[in-house]
This record gives sequence, C-alpha cells and structure tokens, in this order.
Amino acid sequence: MHPTDAAKALETPAPLRVKDCSLVTIATGRHAQNLRELREHLAAVDPMCVYSHFWLSRLQARSAELEFANDFAAWAHGALHDPVLAERLSMLDPSDFDDLEELRQAVLELVEQRLDEREMVPWAKPGQRFDFLQAQLVVFDTGETVDRPEQLAESVRWWSAGSLFYHLIDARRRRPDRLDDVRAWLSAWGLGESALARELGALDWQLLTMAELREKVAALCAAHLGGERE
Repeated sequence: MHPTDAAKALETPAPLRVKDCSLVTIATGRHAQNLRELREHLAAVDPMCVYSHFWLSRLQARSAELEFANDFAAWAHGALHDPVLAERLSMLDPSDFDDLEELRQAVLELVEQRLDEREMVPWAKPGQRFDFLQAQLVVFDTGETVDRPEQLAESVRWWSAGSLFYHLIDARRRRPDRLDDVRAWLSAWGLGESALARELGALDWQLLTMAELREKVAALCAAHLGGERE
C-alpha cells in the first residue's frame, strides 16, 4: 500500500456496528390505584423503573395515544382522566435530564403540584392500576455494519425496532455527549455540524412511532447523502 493510502486508511472512521436489543421485564410488586399512591411508589422505586417507563415503553406494544409518550402521562390520561397532568408529564423529555434521579424528581414535582391543585385525589377504575415495572435491556450484535455515510439510508430501512431504539433513542441516555449513535458516527466523518446532523437531532422521537422514525431517518439520510438503490 502506498504511504498516502495507508495514512488515509488510518483516518477512516470505524464502521457503525448495527446492534439490536430486546426487553426482559421484571415486576416490582408495586402498584398505584390513585395519584397519591403513584407519588409514594415513584419516590421509592429503583431508578431503573423511571428509565423503564420513559424509554422502554417505546419497545412495548400499548394502546395509549402516541402524544403521551411516557407511561406516566398515558396513565394520567387514560386511567385518571386528567388531561392537565397528562399534558404536563408528556412534555418531559428524558434526554434533557442529567440522570434518572433528576428525572424522577421532575415527575414527582409535577405529581405533587397536581395533588395540591385537586380537591380530590383522582383514582383509576379497577383494572386500570399503574404497575411499576423494571425492564432490562438485552443488547446483541447483528453482525451488520455501515461502512460509509452513503450506506446509511439503505441500512436504516432494514433496521428492526430494537435497532432503531438502541441507536437513536437509548443512545441519548447512554452517551455522555447526549448524541444518538448515528450523529456520533457522522461526527467521526466530519459531518457533526452538517444539515443532516441538525435535522436528525431535531426529530422528536417521543412523537413518532418506530415505523415513522425509521422512515424519517432513512429519508433524511437519502436526501443528504444519497446511496439508496432504485
């Protein structure tokens, strides 16, 4: 290999290794039938319960309206019939918080504020209690890689919901820089400040189904980088 070619090879970023994930859900034995009970249990559960009900619900099928992207907001709306609390909780972006304890405190403050505002504690009907769950993410390598940016669009089209979640959603909690894995990888190619990176960062994953997220990310990559087959 010519010395110049060798230098270029050393500068080429490592491929993006596509990973997938699944959930192992553990029952905590904690349940809430009303808003006061939700506050009491929320203050005591393991922080990973907070993680589970904000992030991992994206991998769990549920009938809640999509606008209520976390389980606490969905329960406030569907079981307590409290649209005010549901809207306030749904506005919490878990990616904005430094850690799970800070996120927990934000939820507690909203719940306590609503309890102070209500004359009566709102209750859920039998069969509509809130079950606190703790889920563990199991991650595995698919063996697939994306070697160059122009391959992203076609690759993303085939990503499973687990791959989308791991690389585009969970990464924002996992990574110290709060980037998703795709933008971090693009940064290694010198595209961290590109229009594509900005548009990817502006996508609100809380308001998108996994299918919509896949389509939007693939479409943005194709528009900015090309590479899709006809």
